[in-house]
Amino acid sequence: MKICTLKTLVVFLAILIVSCNIKIEEQETNYAQENYNKTETTITMRDGVKLFTTIYAPKDTSKKYPILLQRTPYSVRPYGADTYRNNIGPNRHLMEEGNIIVYQDVRGRWMSEGAFDNMRAYIPNKKTIQDIDESSDTFDTIDWLVKNVENNNGNVGTWGISYPGFYATCSTIDAHPALKAASPQASIADFFFDDFHHNGAYLLSYFKITPLFGTPKDKPTDTSWYKMPDIKTQDQYQFFLDAGPLSNLNSYFQNKKLDDPSLQVDEKTDDFFWEELKEHPNYDEVWQRKGILQHLKNIKSHVATMVVGGEFDAEDLYGAIETYKTIEEYNKDNYNTFVFGPWSHGQWASTQAENSVGNYYFGDSISLKYQEQIETKFFNHFLKGSGDKNSGLPEAYVYDTGKKQWESYTTWPPKNAEKETLFLSEDQKLSAIEEKETGIQFISNIKKPVPYSEDIKSVFTPRKYMTDDQRFAARRSDVLTYTTTILTEDLTLSGDILAKLQVATTGTDADWIVKVIDIHPADSEENNKNIQDHLKMSNYHLMVRSEVMRGKFRNSFTHPEPFIPNKKTAVTIKLQDVNHTFKKGHKLQIQVQSTWFPLIDLNPQTYVDNIFKATEEDFKTQTHTVFTSSKIEFSVLKN
Repeated sequence: MKICTLKTLVVFLAILIVSCNIKIEEQETNYAQENYNKTETTITMRDGVKLFTTIYAPKDTSKKYPILLQRTPYSVRPYGADTYRNNIGPNRHLMEEGNIIVYQDVRGRWMSEGAFDNMRAYIPNKKTIQDIDESSDTFDTIDWLVKNVENNNGNVGTWGISYPGFYATCSTIDAHPALKAASPQASIADFFFDDFHHNGAYLLSYFKITPLFGTPKDKPTDTSWYKMPDIKTQDQYQFFLDAGPLSNLNSYFQNKKLDDPSLQVDEKTDDFFWEELKEHPNYDEVWQRKGILQHLKNIKSHVATMVVGGEFDAEDLYGAIETYKTIEEYNKDNYNTFVFGPWSHGQWASTQAENSVGNYYFGDSISLKYQEQIETKFFNHFLKGSGDKNSGLPEAYVYDTGKKQWESYTTWPPKNAEKETLFLSEDQKLSAIEEKETGIQFISNIKKPVPYSEDIKSVFTPRKYMTDDQRFAARRSDVLTYTTTILTEDLTLSGDILAKLQVATTGTDADWIVKVIDIHPADSEENNKNIQDHLKMSNYHLMVRSEVMRGKFRNSFTHPEPFIPNKKTAVTIKLQDVNHTFKKGHKLQIQVQSTWFPLIDLNPQTYVDNIFKATEEDFKTQTHTVFTSSKIEFSVLKN
């Protein structure tokens, strides 16, 4: 009996060990490596420059596959024919069902030859082989792929998130005949309104990643050649406050010691993108040429587009919305669809089930369902299916971030969205009736700017703040608040929001920031899994949308002009689209302020031609006035 028991135990342990090994193997299995062959090659562009390209082709060669192409400035790593990415393609479904997945280092980046140009300008009328842009590089790449990669079915799709999204957009212009589907996702559209600027205000939060785009490279490399600035603190608010004018940051982009007494604030730095930023503070020809929207007026009709964006994308919210709208306006016969979900930047590519942005929880499996039911369906229809306009997808699939549910629309913005106006009243209420004009004043102290978040941290391209609780700001004397009474029925905002301010300042310049807030009921017990310990959903001030306007650009981004001190002046701010229901029992609040630090740089509050060259003496505390003739124009969804 004991022997039998011992044998049984041995067998049991053997089975356990084998079982554990199987589980370990399952966890360590790289699906791409087991099911794909990886090839590294270079593809020669029309001007002779070679671009490094990685091709993952299914080992099963019994059928033909579409090609899915992503062009990126962020590296096709890992390098080496025997080293594989854990996941390839837009999502796991497209990887597992079989597609030829291709990644390419764009011109001048990583292992590719040539010179990098940050958002290289499109050339409309190319006359020689030297007239290259990202559209021509994509064309040449696709042409080579369909002619040289075995077992491809002749159909190509492009996709990318953020900067790769810009390259996906470029692929649709002068598109190769084999390109059948493109999905620009969180795509950059214009650097004066995306990422590094918002309506002329410099996004100081991007300072730390400037070398990523502006450090020169003279030869192909598989290792990083740039170095991020080390600010040596986790308190970025205090760091930038102590640093003072932007010109004092030049030293972080120079090969000199920070305490070098010979360093001049106007000296040229070693970072070509920093130089571009500081030498072109206005929306001049440099930024205008780099913008892609003006070139989306004649997209080839054989290219279907699916534009994807996050409703809480702190980086490229403008790009996604304006890319979709521009394609839609000028290409009436094209297939063009829009997906707008409760995500931060690129969050729809996440494999996590839980969907939260910062403190705010929206639900589970939102990204996973998008990948399976929207993204995969789009590419399969146009690359493997009939490719007609009956894709089974709606024109616009937009999440209601208040009701926490998806909505399908035949147009975006919805046709039944009507304009309604609320005025900023003297008693800090939002009123449907314009009162006799008076003004509310506040002091904008440049020594104590309003923070964009109450968190103490040092991050670049912050994301969490987009859904942060705004009570910390509402309780400051330099933030004006205007609030509705408790809503007696649901109020759904669908589309853009215009803040039409009437303001004055004792200075000659000022920034104007407007935030739209959803105030939750005091007795709210809403479930938010990741809320910070010091917060409760009771009276939570959810930031639904926000935007800044650098005052000197109020009439023109190309030709700035100062304010006349103490003169009432119109400043209009377009806040990007929302789809949010302020539920019965909630309140809608508008916050108005003039600093948002260090998300954006400090406005000197005295007019300067170039803020990157402002001096300490230019910065002055000023008193600002917001008049009761100021109003907010909403797009309200009607049943």
